[in-house]
Amino acid sequence: MKEALLFDQEMLPKNDLFNPFALTDVLTEFSGDQNQPIIHFWQLPKTLILGMKDSRVTYFKEALRTVHKKEYELLLRNAGGLGVISDEGVLNVSLILPKETISSLSIDDGYQAMVDWIEQTSFGKLGIDVGEVADSYCPGKYDLSINGKKIAGIAQRRVKEGVAIMMYLSVNGDQTLRGEVTRSYYEEGLKDQFGVNYPPVNPASMTTLDDIASFNVSVDSVKQELLLAMSHRAQTDALASFYQLEEYQRRIQNMQQRNAIIQEVLNDL
Repeated sequence: MKEALLFDQEMLPKNDLFNPFALTDVLTEFSGDQNQPIIHFWQLPKTLILGMKDSRVTYFKEALRTVHKKEYELLLRNAGGLGVISDEGVLNVSLILPKETISSLSIDDGYQAMVDWIEQTSFGKLGIDVGEVADSYCPGKYDLSINGKKIAGIAQRRVKEGVAIMMYLSVNGDQTLRGEVTRSYYEEGLKDQFGVNYPPVNPASMTTLDDIASFNVSVDSVKQELLLAMSHRAQTDALASFYQLEEYQRRIQNMQQRNAIIQEVLNDL
C-alpha cells in the first residue's frame, strides 16, 4: 500500500469542536480521489459526542442540561451511532483509505483493517477481543475489549471513493467517570425507559489501556506505536490547505446547523 499521510491535530480548542468531523469527510474524499491512505489523530477537551439517534431521546433538553452541568461540552456529529466521550485521555484515530484498497469493499473489511493495525502494536498483544460489549456506551460489533472490558469502539464512514475507519481509544484517565457522564445522559433523557432501544450504560463495563497494561501508556506512546506499525510521512502543516477548501467550509456549516438545536437549549441556561 502507498505510504500514508499523517495529520496529527493533537488537542483542539473548545471553539473548534466541529473541525475534525468536517475535516474527516474532506480527507476521506481526498483519499479516494488521490488513491492516498491517510492517518488522522485528534482529541477534544471534555466533550460528549452524540450520534443522531441520541438527539431523539424523549427528554432531550433535560439530558443536555444534565451533562452540561457536569462541565462537558456537547455536540451532535454528522454520523450515526451513539454517544462517546472525548477528553485528554482519549485518542481518536482515523484510518482513511481509498475504497479500492479494501478487498470486496465490504463494511467488515474496513473494520478489520483497523483491528489488524492495532494488533501489530505492543498493546495489541495484550489479548484484544473483538465483539459487542452491550452495556458499554456506543456498543457495536467491532468493540475492542481486554479481559471483558471495552477499551475502544470503531465506526466507519464512506464519502465518495474513500472510507474512514474511525476509532476512539480510551488510553488513560477516569473511564468510570466517562461512563457515568454518558449514563446520566440516557437516564435523564429516557427516565423510566432507560435501557430501552438505547444502551443500559454500565461504567464498569469499560476500562483504559493504562489500567490494563503492565507498562506505562500515554496518548503519545500509543501514537508512536501505531506509527511504527505503518509506513507514513507527516503532513500536519498541509492541513491549512484543506481548511481553505469550499467543501470544508460547507461541512463546517452543516455541523453548525446540525448543532443549532443544542446551542438553543444551552443558551437558555
